[in-house]
Amino acid sequence: MGRYTARRLLQLMPVFIGTTFLIFALVFAIPGDPIRALAGDRPISPSTVATLRDEYNLDDPLVIQYAKYMVGLVQGDFGKDYNGREVTDIMAQRFPVTIRLAVVAFLFEIAIGLVAGVVAALRRRSYLDTLVLVTTTAIVSVPTFVLGFSLQLLLGVKLSWFPIAGISQGWYSYLLPGFVLGALSLAYVARLTRTSLVENLRSDYVRTATAKGLSRRRVVGRHALRNSLIPVVTYLGIDLGALMGGAIVTEGIFNLPGIGQQVFLSVRAQEGPVVVGIVTALVLVFIFANLAVDLLYGVLDPRIRYE
Repeated sequence: MGRYTARRLLQLMPVFIGTTFLIFALVFAIPGDPIRALAGDRPISPSTVATLRDEYNLDDPLVIQYAKYMVGLVQGDFGKDYNGREVTDIMAQRFPVTIRLAVVAFLFEIAIGLVAGVVAALRRRSYLDTLVLVTTTAIVSVPTFVLGFSLQLLLGVKLSWFPIAGISQGWYSYLLPGFVLGALSLAYVARLTRTSLVENLRSDYVRTATAKGLSRRRVVGRHALRNSLIPVVTYLGIDLGALMGGAIVTEGIFNLPGIGQQVFLSVRAQEGPVVVGIVTALVLVFIFANLAVDLLYGVLDPRIRYE
């Protein structure tokens, strides 16, 4: 397992380098001069502009800028914004909010999505199966911002069950936005679990286990469900990073000071180092989430051997 992990990490290095270079190039290809934008309508001397451009390597070729960024990144330096503030300080302030939001959304996916998918598969063509299919189809069809504003109005304003904005009430403040963020993925998890489990329940090994006299609970729980979770785990591993990166709309609706809101503000202010630093951190989340998924395959399916 250790050799496999090391090999996978080496394979992921080109992915990380290629992805971060593409992000770096796209961010710094945005038209406009960030130093001029920093000054706004106020006049700024040419010497000050030259000093700042030299400090942030803006006059260097793109490849040289990226190489200097990677050298700093290896040392744990994500750079500074154009006001001189460390990007790591900004991320330390913003990331905990988004992590809590993503964790709540992820738990909703697992708790509701998996249970709904299993129930629908075991009660195939029943009322519960139809309910799960119709409900998940409706959730997929509704845009996130429509669902967010609707639940905020109904459950927050009308019924006063949940806070409608901010994080003043701790984890309770994340329940409603967490459900909104994870609703789409929850629907996909439920449908994917149902489809995978229904397919495995028709397999020969399930019929053989049933013919040997094993209980229904053991056949489903230990054999069919375990194999059915492999595609679900694959989706959940990818979705964990997507939840953190796709929280811009949800954080905007519920006024959560997370990285999604920070990326939006940084793009508007042409703060390229902040955008690149945050997105680089998200790329690392994606990479390690996928590595964890690969390692979990061996736990879920004993036929998989990495050695």
